[in-house]
Amino acid sequence: MRFIWVGVGGAVGSMLRYGVGLWLSTTRFPWSTLSVNIVGSFALGVLLTYALGRWSTTITTSLAVGVIGGFTTFSTFAWESFTMTQAGEISRAAVYLTLSLVGGVLAALAGYAAGRALG
Repeated sequence: MRFIWVGVGGAVGSMLRYGVGLWLSTTRFPWSTLSVNIVGSFALGVLLTYALGRWSTTITTSLAVGVIGGFTTFSTFAWESFTMTQAGEISRAAVYLTLSLVGGVLAALAGYAAGRALG
């Protein structure tokens, strides 16, 4: 049954990601992908710090792997980084890579701190 709940969560997360993409207009910089990955890193930090040991494995996995996994997108981040470099936009790609990687780790750290504060 956990497998089904992960799938349902993934559908919800993917729809949320698509909604963010519609909400944030497409420009020459991939703000929607950056946003969902930063928010997802924070959310996963909060969830795993707070929920592990408190919530059932089914609920935690459905939210972490399903919803947050469906919401975030490494493959789009990789493709956007690649296409920027292919287009000769090396500076833009470097900014995107730095913001994504450093921002994601800092967001996970902030999520961890928030999860500890909740617990």
